[in-house]
Amino acid sequence: MTEPKIQMRGVEKAFGPKRVLRGVDLSVQPGESLVIIGGSGTGKSVTLKSVLGLIEPDAGAITVDGVELVGAPGSGRRETMRKFGMLFQGGALFDSLPVWRNVACGLIQGEGMSPSQAKPIALRKLAQVGLGPDVGELFPAELSGGMQKRVGLARAIAADPEVIFFDEPTTGLDPIMADVINDLIVKCVTFLGATALTITHDMASARKIAHRIAMIHEGRMTWDGPAGAIDRSGNAHVDQFINGRAEGPIKMLVGA
Repeated sequence: MTEPKIQMRGVEKAFGPKRVLRGVDLSVQPGESLVIIGGSGTGKSVTLKSVLGLIEPDAGAITVDGVELVGAPGSGRRETMRKFGMLFQGGALFDSLPVWRNVACGLIQGEGMSPSQAKPIALRKLAQVGLGPDVGELFPAELSGGMQKRVGLARAIAADPEVIFFDEPTTGLDPIMADVINDLIVKCVTFLGATALTITHDMASARKIAHRIAMIHEGRMTWDGPAGAIDRSGNAHVDQFINGRAEGPIKMLVGA
């Protein structure tokens, strides 16, 4: 049996009295695109940040290629992090840098390339997401929201990562541009042969980019299966979520 690219076992995390992750078990196979769905405050972002090493779990194990990350020394964690690419929810572009420098940031800062070495790579990655070299000379403020997402995607794939993380990749985009971004994600992940882990509440996006979907609710994975099986999951939480119904086992707190 193939070793999972990413595996989480019994991962727990609390912030003060609030228990956010209550024993998350999850595995992602090499080359697989896994999407985690769930409502706000259910633990999606904390799960992602735990794998990225931005949050240290209180308990449990997280491995990438069999290497334990929880409690790992800085050098070991940095070596694993070199395998990662990340598309942030808000783009997280540097306003003071031209687009090509944004894309090349990891190559220059992380890989030690000179700007002259990194620029052709950055322009190639921009081309892969449908942006010409002229865009590389612009600044983020001169771009539309959809173009900023494309630049963020180009940066995420700049170093040909083995694992790409997507944090709400279609948030703030109109439905047509969201579909364009979904198509680009599928194309880029497939081209690289990368493993992808995405968190989203956008079911159109989840259906388009996922091989497998897992649902998190109250800090635990309540369902996990092939993307094509989600409409017949037999899980009341999943059924309520994907159909956007107010009535069901998921109770939303509504203020007065």
